[in-house]
Amino acid sequence: MFRAYAEEFKNGGSVKRGGRRIRKPDNMPKRNKKNFRPTKSGAGMTEAGVKAYRRKNPGSKLQTAVTEKKPTGKRAARRKSFCARSAGQMKKFPKAAKNPNSRLRQARRRWRC
Repeated sequence: MFRAYAEEFKNGGSVKRGGRRIRKPDNMPKRNKKNFRPTKSGAGMTEAGVKAYRRKNPGSKLQTAVTEKKPTGKRAARRKSFCARSAGQMKKFPKAAKNPNSRLRQARRRWRC
């Protein structure tokens, strides 16, 4: 019985114990100025934050924002994809879309969407 719980837990699922769910521990780096950018300056992970995340999650392919004016190749495709996804968030969260200081709008500005 315990082995089944351990296997599910290891694979990223949650385990139900005593009527409540226990989630797998989060492997995100600490939310501090070194790892995360404040909202005013673009609201995303810094390069140090991405490196910390990749240390905690071996095999991860997390990357920083594409901020250059004319990216080429794969970076351009990543940027186009992010802009499309975040445009969907703008529709889903109209309150954040109207506020120019929201994390969503600041991130889109940083990515030049």
